[in-house]
Amino acid sequence: MKCTSIAIAAAAALALAACGGSNHDGSTNANNSGTSGTGTGTSATALPQLSAASPGTLAGNCAALAAKLSFANTTFTTVTDVAAGTLTVSGKPIAEHCLIQGNMNQRVSSVDGKTYAIGFEMRLPLAWNGRFFYQANGGLDGNVVTATGEIGGGGATDDALNMGFAVISSDAGHSSSQNPLFGLDPQARLDYGYNAVATLTPMAKQVIKLAYGKGPDRSYFEGCSNGGRHALVAAARSSAEYDGIISGDPGFHLPKAAIGEMWGAQQLAKVATATTSAGLPDITTGFTATERTMVAAKILAKCDALDGATDGLIQDIKACQANFSLATDVPSCTNNVRDGTCLTTAQKDAIGNLFAGARDSAGNALYASFPYDAGLGAGWSAWKQSNSITLDPAAAAFTFTTLPQSASILSQLSSYALNFSMDTDAPKIFATGGVYTESAWSFMTPPDETNLSALKQRGAKLIVYHGTSDPVFSSNDTTDWYQRLSTANGGDATNFARLYTIAGMNHCSGGPSTDQFDMLTPMIAWVEQGKAPDSVIATARDASSAAPNSDVPSSWGAGRTRPLCPYPKVARYTSGNVDSASSFTCS
Repeated sequence: MKCTSIAIAAAAALALAACGGSNHDGSTNANNSGTSGTGTGTSATALPQLSAASPGTLAGNCAALAAKLSFANTTFTTVTDVAAGTLTVSGKPIAEHCLIQGNMNQRVSSVDGKTYAIGFEMRLPLAWNGRFFYQANGGLDGNVVTATGEIGGGGATDDALNMGFAVISSDAGHSSSQNPLFGLDPQARLDYGYNAVATLTPMAKQVIKLAYGKGPDRSYFEGCSNGGRHALVAAARSSAEYDGIISGDPGFHLPKAAIGEMWGAQQLAKVATATTSAGLPDITTGFTATERTMVAAKILAKCDALDGATDGLIQDIKACQANFSLATDVPSCTNNVRDGTCLTTAQKDAIGNLFAGARDSAGNALYASFPYDAGLGAGWSAWKQSNSITLDPAAAAFTFTTLPQSASILSQLSSYALNFSMDTDAPKIFATGGVYTESAWSFMTPPDETNLSALKQRGAKLIVYHGTSDPVFSSNDTTDWYQRLSTANGGDATNFARLYTIAGMNHCSGGPSTDQFDMLTPMIAWVEQGKAPDSVIATARDASSAAPNSDVPSSWGAGRTRPLCPYPKVARYTSGNVDSASSFTCS
């Protein structure tokens, strides 16, 4: 699904690479803490330590490069120089670079008669740091976004291109004008699911070799939302190609999450007090902004202090679920009269069902539950009370359902969502038929998702982060996956994969949270120096920020920071200034 994932302040310079004998792949033998399993058990073998990247310089100029570019089934439509300052990030000029645009595998679909191709853009800095960065899109893809290398969190202060990376972005095999009906074409489905990344990666590395006289020493991948899904799929399917993979708020079970969104809409429809112009329940009236603010306050009242500080952030989200009860901690409306200070019995049932996650009529879980957290503002509402009846049913109808629905459904998406059957429609994400030889579950999700042994044994690393107030992709789903990944690695996956949950953060950014952070710099240090990130500093974008987050309460101190802790550790207050990360420890 759609998100904006952007970078934060540059961190300290990297230290020298670890010493040791060099392996044939540029790695060195170094001891790593943690259990070194194969994905199904444990091993005493230390993981390889990958060596640091070495810089390079663009050979010649863009015009000279254009004459050399060639790759099978690829058309390079633009090769041009971009002067320094043409692009900026947080007011800072991005250095001079070469822009390359093109497409791969252009074809005419035999199913819908439309022309498809995998569109891409690459930006190659003149002063190169020896690294490659794949910038994954969000949502339904369909746009070749500017390949600056957005690197996670809210409020950009830097990006991978300005840090010296060669960067690629793509539309994942279809144009925005083809959304959401690209799902009618079986190959477009596969390109969107996994094939665009697999196809573009070797081409991009060949272009880099032509441009700099050598291929990238180290390759990194980052995305949030559907881009986070792309990242986890790449960790499984393209493990030989990427050394560091960063996955934000991953929709790695996206077909189930779309079902979960429609389930939530159906619950809110039961308690709606008004109808739309189309005569359907207005689900925004099922849980109003005033009521959401009240419930968030009740959650904070029960959970805020569990981490040692009453500061508007619920760091111990697990303990919160055991302490907070929607039934007893939120006032019930007298005579079921709603006035914004209470919830009716029917509302408590409906909202409780929404947070409990989608179920079929037999009670079987169709998607994960969501944790109760404080981020119930506009970002939460946008997904639960808007996208749930527009974007998600479109994805479900045409891309995740086999056989796909008729295009006539486009004008009836809200009705489709509110009448989606959890018993008969939901199983279609696992179905195949006719020209659709792979199910949505097959092409959208990482195969054997807890077996990342190929990535691990190369010495590559994985960082996942997730906002605990994410309303579309549940952080509970991600923590469950990480627990299973740990089990598959002898009970500890921290020597190659770490998860960071972010209190109050909505989908990829926003919410009452410290949502501005840089995961790329610590990832480089981990991959190339063996320095595992025991915490990552995140900042709240208050009114003094260059890119303020309106969800940050005015009562918070200016420039509040917090450590993001590797799961299952929690940022707990020790002593000192409550707005300083140094007053908290991960334990």
